[in-house]
Amino acid sequence: MWAKTVTENFANVIHGLNASHLTDLVIQRSKRMILDTLGVGLLGTSTDVFHKVTQYSKIYHSDASSTVWGHSDFRLPPLYAAFVNGIAVHSMDFDDTWHPATHPSGAVLPALFALSEVLPQKQKFSGLDMLLAFNVGIEVQGRLMHFSNEASNVPKRFHPPTVVGTMGSAAATAKLLALDQFKCKAALAVAASYAGAPMANAATQTKPLHIGNAARHGLEAACLASLGLQGNKQILDMESGLGAFYTDYTPRFLPTLQSYSWLLDQQDVAIKRFPAHLGTHWVADAVSSLRKHLVESDEPVPISRIKKIVVKVPDVRYVNRPFPNSEHEARHSFQFAACTALLDGSISVQSFSEQNISRPELKELLSKTKLEHPADNKPSFENLYCEVNVTLQDGEVFREHCDTFYGHWRKPLSTDDLKKKFHSNASSVLSVEATEGIIETVENLEKVEDCSVLSAFLKGTQSTKVLSKMCLP
Repeated sequence: MWAKTVTENFANVIHGLNASHLTDLVIQRSKRMILDTLGVGLLGTSTDVFHKVTQYSKIYHSDASSTVWGHSDFRLPPLYAAFVNGIAVHSMDFDDTWHPATHPSGAVLPALFALSEVLPQKQKFSGLDMLLAFNVGIEVQGRLMHFSNEASNVPKRFHPPTVVGTMGSAAATAKLLALDQFKCKAALAVAASYAGAPMANAATQTKPLHIGNAARHGLEAACLASLGLQGNKQILDMESGLGAFYTDYTPRFLPTLQSYSWLLDQQDVAIKRFPAHLGTHWVADAVSSLRKHLVESDEPVPISRIKKIVVKVPDVRYVNRPFPNSEHEARHSFQFAACTALLDGSISVQSFSEQNISRPELKELLSKTKLEHPADNKPSFENLYCEVNVTLQDGEVFREHCDTFYGHWRKPLSTDDLKKKFHSNASSVLSVEATEGIIETVENLEKVEDCSVLSAFLKGTQSTKVLSKMCLP
């Protein structure tokens, strides 16, 4: 169907894409994203913010209910299952990051799982259905981000997942609901009125709500559109529509369905090795390399010999936190990443415990650390770098530089390391059997006949043998 507007074009493509459009590379990359998102979401169910929002969400009841990840005896209405599972995904800032800058998977995957569990029983949700709907949600986010050059930089005013993530969730769930072009258009319009949240809440317990709300509100928008609710039919075309979030908004048509090209084919995501803002990963790799000049791997760093530490990074104010006082502030601190990597040789989930954050030796190193912002070090996850200089009391200086950390899309995690990350995260909540079951199912996702197997594994209650019979033809 020929489209007169960008909004109509998006609706036609969302409706018209099918599994035959998926390429092998898109399938492979999206399966990695799905596995990683499930793992960080399961780990996130152990956090304080997750416990708070699940306690709140228990006041909501409905006849339809969906799985709360990691819980065999606790379900919520689909909107609130999407909400709390989305929060779990971002609760530690451990989820994937794309370019232009956003966290794409956490806004989409929880909404799809929540919706899939309340579809009519006769309507099976296959692995290919999951991959297609997931990729539609990811694609819409990426295309919208490319409407603005401003979006290529690390955000300053609003958190991108609250805008494009909400739209991506609406697109993905509209696809799963098999909405027609007119209702897909309405879903985008409704979702736009749920969009946006300020960056001021970065490094607080509220930031994870951004992902939970994106998942929930996108699903809600698609459900309302399915009932006939309408909005502005040119929401993507107008400066007062989605353009309200960008000063240089230039909407463009999508490729034709006859020769569709996915952004994920061209641009992979970054998958994090430790739970913190992506910018800190350049710092960690640079400092870990520098540490080898100071000590052997098992030796303590001679803090008294260190005069000063200079970390050269882009000017990203919400990640400039000289003395973080909480785990969320520590996850958004260039200085904390530098000093922790120098002390311990690496950064892990445990690095953000209250005990580690309050170490006297860490605070001493933080007092010797300052940031510099070279003019050529731009705040873009595609181009930024980190240089670290450590000056000793005797005047000797050590330097290391990182252009691309391990886990960045230019240097992706190996399959083995991705599985190790998933194992470490998921096994803190699920049995070994359920953990292995998720890995096996996601690895074969395009062959899975009924994705309810994954929801069962996410509860951690079913046996691998029984569920394997359900999932593969």
